[in-house]
Amino acid sequence: MKTFAKVCCIVLSLSMLASFVACGGAKSDQELADEVAELIDAIYVQERTDKTDEQCAAAKAAWDKLTDAQKELVSGEEADPDYFGRDTGDASKDDPRNSDNIGEKELLVVSFGTSFNDSRAKDTKGIEDALQKAFPDWSVRRAFTAQIIINHVQARDGEKIDNVEQALERAVNNGVKTLVIQPTHLMHGAEYDELMDAVEKYESKIEKIVVAEPLLGSVGSDASSINQDKHDTAVAITAAAVKDAGFTDFEAAANDNTAFVFMGHGTSHTAKVSYSQMQAQMEELGYANVFIGTVEGEPEETSGEAVIEAVAAAGYKKVILRPLMVVAGDHANNDMAGEDEDSWLSMFVSSGNFDNVDTQIAGLGRLADIQAIYVAHTQAAIDSLN
Repeated sequence: MKTFAKVCCIVLSLSMLASFVACGGAKSDQELADEVAELIDAIYVQERTDKTDEQCAAAKAAWDKLTDAQKELVSGEEADPDYFGRDTGDASKDDPRNSDNIGEKELLVVSFGTSFNDSRAKDTKGIEDALQKAFPDWSVRRAFTAQIIINHVQARDGEKIDNVEQALERAVNNGVKTLVIQPTHLMHGAEYDELMDAVEKYESKIEKIVVAEPLLGSVGSDASSINQDKHDTAVAITAAAVKDAGFTDFEAAANDNTAFVFMGHGTSHTAKVSYSQMQAQMEELGYANVFIGTVEGEPEETSGEAVIEAVAAAGYKKVILRPLMVVAGDHANNDMAGEDEDSWLSMFVSSGNFDNVDTQIAGLGRLADIQAIYVAHTQAAIDSLN
């Protein structure tokens, strides 16, 4: 009887264990990975709430508990293993510039933002550092417009960057009397419009507020409208690309049958004409081997397919791709230089039109000549106050 009782107990125990597992007592690798994916998707949003800090911490803590094999299983609407796992450089080299004790004069540098640490330190911080050097009597602070990126950087690296509303509240709470806002945006597009809407709400809370011009200045009336900002930008980015490629000037590159393709983001906003204007500017400068394209293909003539056709029709056999973006982030590393078949690198190679296709992953923000344009725009904004 005792033996029979022991057997019954063992059978019952195994049955209870099976029920325990079936009810979720021991989660599978995929279930654990899915939980992390849900936590990542929860912070992949453009709106900050009073739960955001807690959610960022929870996502990172859950990720850290996964094994390497489990991390590879993470997949959600936006989540993937690269969200926490991709090495984008050392975040400690960056400065979120979110401290108080601002003083009465603040220079707020507003950027879209990037989760690529190296690019944030070289491009975004590069512009901020140049402005701080040029205007030592002003306190330079930072704000990003992309909450999705702010959350990513905070969850992965513990670096907290203000969004525009937080930065403006910080200015008010610190008693700032004069606020100059320098957007690092390329043009007067959707991000710039949203910034202006946010600033309008604070005009009664700060004595003086002025917003400086984005990199390319005024939009202009049509595709042929160019200005000094577009001229200076075109000269600066072409010179940098030519130098990094090892040529003495653009003519030497052209003689080597090499074309340069600058890939911007593209937009459905009316400011998309700025890309066409940049192409017109290149042509006016005589840069026949320089082409402007966009990821979104807006304007249409800037789509990847259209640019490939244009470069091939011009007879160039060597191509160098470089971002027309302030930071060399996700678009530069993935959409331009990535390994997927729909990246521009892959598309140019698979077209069979070119003997060699190379990439230069460098944002505009790290170029001294581009920084100088932002400094000039900030100076103009300061002068307007007087």
